Amino acid sequence: MRTYWEKKFLLIGLSLLIWSLSQVDHYAQATENEITFPVKLFADGKARHFQYKVESKRGKNLTIRYFILKSSDGVIRAAFDACDVCWAEGKGYFQKDDFMVCRNCGRRFSSVRINEVQGGCNPAPLRREVRGDKVVIKVKDLLAGAQYFDLGEGRR
Repeated sequence: MRTYWEKKFLLIGLSLLIWSLSQVDHYAQATENEITFPVKLFADGKARHFQYKVESKRGKNLTIRYFILKSSDGVIRAAFDACDVCWAEGKGYFQKDDFMVCRNCGRRFSSVRINEVQGGCNPAPLRREVRGDKVVIKVKDLLAGAQYFDLGEGRR
């Protein structure tokens, strides 16, 4: 039999899990060809990380990771959570102030350069479009970045 406090913590933990899962689904709307997000989701300048799950060419489950943020110059930008150099480590980026920082090598990239500069350890650009009050990512553009996440046998 669980104690009163065990039941409380279990209930709180379950509530937080349900709430966090509902936040992702609440914001994105997906069709067969595109995923849309409300522009206002990015108004605070914080990078939001997302995942797109698909089957790889080898028949394995594949998760394509990407992020979207509103940079300090007011432009909404998107990039894969990977780069040309460190992608095989599968670590991606985190945000620190106005920079995205590589979790593998520690290099920092100003938000205004995301989706503008490519190659090296820069976050790999992801095409995005703003249509009215929506940010639109096309599924075909997400799939174009699959090579960063299809690590295959013996990699990583």
